[in-house]
Amino acid sequence: MSQPIEKAASVHAGMEAAASPASSPLRRVVVSLLGDRLALIGTIVVGILVVVAVLAPVLAPQNPYDLAQLDIMDGRLAPGEQGISGMTYLLGTDDQGRDLFSAILYGLRTSILVGLASAAIALAIGTSIGLLSAYAGGRADAVLMRIVDIQLSFPAILIALIFLAILGQGVDKIIIALVVTQWAYYARTVRGSALVESKRAYTDAARSLALSDRRIIFRHILPNCVPPLIVVATMRVAYAIMLEATLSFLGIGLPVTEPSLGLLISNGFEYLLSGDYWISFFPGITLLLLIVGINLIGDALRDILNPRREG
Repeated sequence: MSQPIEKAASVHAGMEAAASPASSPLRRVVVSLLGDRLALIGTIVVGILVVVAVLAPVLAPQNPYDLAQLDIMDGRLAPGEQGISGMTYLLGTDDQGRDLFSAILYGLRTSILVGLASAAIALAIGTSIGLLSAYAGGRADAVLMRIVDIQLSFPAILIALIFLAILGQGVDKIIIALVVTQWAYYARTVRGSALVESKRAYTDAARSLALSDRRIIFRHILPNCVPPLIVVATMRVAYAIMLEATLSFLGIGLPVTEPSLGLLISNGFEYLLSGDYWISFFPGITLLLLIVGINLIGDALRDILNPRREG
């Protein structure tokens, strides 16, 4: 009599342990990230950069894109020098007398916004197409995947250049261009994961219960495709920020009235050999820290969410 009771108690305890926050997937990922030194460094770096970007209007001593606050006589001042107005420029100024520290903070806001917005929209589009392709199969799958193959066969920067040449400059225009260059990666990733999940026993059981296709896709298949999607999304955010910086550096991304790190680097490129290194150096270092930090987080998430990982 006591054995069934003890067995029931142990099962109940096991269910409580499984339902506890300590065993939740999110908590496991957070604990694993904190336990990885490189991932922790990347998280801290990205966290700091995101916070200062959000608080740019509060932290920046100058609005670098308010022409009334700029003085051309303060142009190309070295880091730590004082301007005509008595303001000390911690990171120096560019050729227009713009405080580089303030410009970097505002540029971070634009770069992060563009990266996150383009990745989120591309994620939604690519996930929908990938799920439809995997679940529909047959001719629909073949057509959609050939479109994806064609998309992936072209360099992303070439596609972005073509779209920006058609659409023009602006934050919304570059987000559209980045979405067009990225959605195929999500579609390919989701399709591969969805094909595996659609052949599992729980999917066959859902079909045998006559559940709707929408319920099977979004309640059963999609949640199991999330781990690889998180990894790909993290990497694509870093790539989108880098691609936007490249396009802005080439002068076809964002206009001069809308700051970004790539545009700041471009503004000082012609002065590198003249000794005014800081105009491009500090925005470049900031961009490097942001991209490396995101990639460190992405590498850690890839290992943590790997289904073949032992332990």
